[in-house]
Amino acid sequence: MNISKEIVLKALSKVQDPDLHKDLVTLGMIEKIEVSDEKVSFSVVLTTPACPLKEKIKNDCIEAVREEVGNPDLVVEPFMTSNVTSIRDNSPVLPDVKNIIAIASGKGGVGKSTVSANLAVALAKGGAKVGLIDADIYGPSMPTMFNCEMEYPEVKKEGDKSIIIPVEQYGVKIMSIGFLTGGPDNAVIWRGPMANSALKQFITDTEWGELDYLLIDLPPGTGDIHLGLVQTVPVTGAVIVTTPQKVALMDARKGVGMFKQPQINVPILGIVENMAYFTPEELPDNKYYIFGKDGGQQLAENHEVPFLGQIPLVQNIRESGDNGYPAVLKDDVTANAFRALGEEVARQVAIRNANVEATKKVEFSTH
Repeated sequence: MNISKEIVLKALSKVQDPDLHKDLVTLGMIEKIEVSDEKVSFSVVLTTPACPLKEKIKNDCIEAVREEVGNPDLVVEPFMTSNVTSIRDNSPVLPDVKNIIAIASGKGGVGKSTVSANLAVALAKGGAKVGLIDADIYGPSMPTMFNCEMEYPEVKKEGDKSIIIPVEQYGVKIMSIGFLTGGPDNAVIWRGPMANSALKQFITDTEWGELDYLLIDLPPGTGDIHLGLVQTVPVTGAVIVTTPQKVALMDARKGVGMFKQPQINVPILGIVENMAYFTPEELPDNKYYIFGKDGGQQLAENHEVPFLGQIPLVQNIRESGDNGYPAVLKDDVTANAFRALGEEVARQVAIRNANVEATKKVEFSTH
């Protein structure tokens, strides 16, 4: 049987993306087909470099081509590449940023900033271009978590405007008020409008360049900065961080409710259950549910939003945050949990972009 590009496309039209539920050809994910009697090669353009189903898609492609050609020994080489999806076309603010993700929690103390830092590094380690804004203006923690407390971002002039160059660490571009306060001992004592102004400057006056994901680590609760964010830029989706205990879940519900309000209408990418269980370092297979069990998963089910995963309570997470070396960079149960979280968030962004209209910037009436 003579092999042609048309035959290869016919075979690959039978392979579905497991998340988007359409075939790879219809989705435009097949490129650069080359054929000979002994070998077929092509590129599969995934929706994210952190795709957790990469191997399944690759194997399904190989099997489909061999079956269509009728030669089980045919050499089939799918080259897996990626192009992170976006529906932020022609955005005047952050035009080169494909996806903006808000990381929120109903209350403090649930490890939201720890999750934000490790999620950012996990996405970057997966091959994505990532930025992180520390929007917790009153309690900035990213300079410590990224071991760059004494850094000061460069500023350049473009006409009459000053442009901030973000600090870069572990492959992540970072902006935080902590870089501008003169050191970790100086408190930020600002009223709400000043905090909103700082966040807006981090978004509009910072040279972020091309990014696949810009993560916004929001303060706990629901307040001025959250509203300021959705008024400044359309947000792709929100990730809600909680712990399993009842009081945290009650507050997390408010966070979900805020983003779901009709006038805000930011899709919920999912819920992360942090401190899901305690695992002693010397007994990595043991799980002790000291704050309750599966509360985050139940919350996700009740609100019909994705459950992104569980992060264990392990001593080295605290040590990693204090040392400025995110836990995801290590090789243990915690790193695996954060890597899986990164893959799941990237997956949910791709699903959201394929199925939901672009988020609109919020306009609040003054009347």
